[in-house]
Amino acid sequence: MQTALRPLGKTGAEVPAIGVGTNRWSYGANDAPVFETYQALVEAGGGFIDTAEVYGFGKSERLVGECLRKDGRPVFVASKFAPFVARTSPRQLMGALDASLRRLGLAAIDLYYVHFPFPFADLDGFADGLSEAVKSGKARHVGVSNFNADQMRRVADRLARSNIPLAANEVHYSLVHRNPETNGVLDACRELDVALVAYFPLASGRLAAAPDAAKPDKLDPVRRALAEVAQAQQATPSQTALNWLLARDPRVILIPGATKARHAQANLGALDWRLTDEAFAILDAASAPAK
Repeated sequence: MQTALRPLGKTGAEVPAIGVGTNRWSYGANDAPVFETYQALVEAGGGFIDTAEVYGFGKSERLVGECLRKDGRPVFVASKFAPFVARTSPRQLMGALDASLRRLGLAAIDLYYVHFPFPFADLDGFADGLSEAVKSGKARHVGVSNFNADQMRRVADRLARSNIPLAANEVHYSLVHRNPETNGVLDACRELDVALVAYFPLASGRLAAAPDAAKPDKLDPVRRALAEVAQAQQATPSQTALNWLLARDPRVILIPGATKARHAQANLGALDWRLTDEAFAILDAASAPAK
C-alpha cells in the first residue's frame, strides 16, 4: 500500500498523497457535483485542495470556500498568485492573497504559490512577497509553480534568508510528460527537499482511454502497458498511472482533476496497493522519454 500522507518538503507538514486540482470546478453550472466531489475526497482521505485566483476568475476559490463552510472538516488548501506583467511586487502579491482569502473564507491559507515565472521576472521580489505572506501569518507554507530548477534554487535561497523553506514546486508530470525527470526539476526537489506536486498526472484523462485500433496515436504503447499492468493488479489504468508516479519518488504528490464523486473516489483507490518492481519497469520502459 502507498503511504496516504507525504511530507511537504522540509516544512514539517504532511499532506494527502493524492488531492484534487480544481481548475474545472469553475466550468459551467456544476456547483452541486462539486460539493459531492469535495465530500467524496475528504471521506476518502484526499483532503488536499488545489485552486488558484485565475481559475474561473475567482469562481474556483469561491466554490472551495463554500465547500469548506458546508462540510466543516479540516482540509489542506493551496492557491496561487498570478504574476502578470506589472504585477510582481510583494505588495501586489499580498493584495492578491488577501483577495483569495476573502473568496475562500479563510484567515490563512495552508500553501500559497507563485503560479508561473516569465522571462526577466524579478524572482527576488516573488520570494520577498512569499516571505511576507508567511511572516504576516496569512500563509503557513509557500511554493512555486512551473518554475525550472535554477528558478527554484533562486527562490529557495532567498526564502532561506528568512528561515522559510520552499515547500513545493507544482509542475506538469505524468507517464507521458516526464519532463521533470530530464529538465532537472525532480533532481532539484531531491537536492532542496522540496515536494513535487504533479498536475495533469492523467494527461487530462488521455491515459484513461483504451487504445483505438481505428485511430492509433502516440500514446497507445503507454495505454497498452497500462492496460496490461492494471489487469494484473485488478486496478484501473488511471489508478495504475497514478500509482506509478507515487512510486517514482516519495516527494511526489498528485492533484488529478475530478468533477464527479466517483472519479475522486477512483483516484484515491491508487493508494490501496503498490506496483511490483516488474510492473513499474514495464511502465517505465513504455513511457521512457525519447533519447
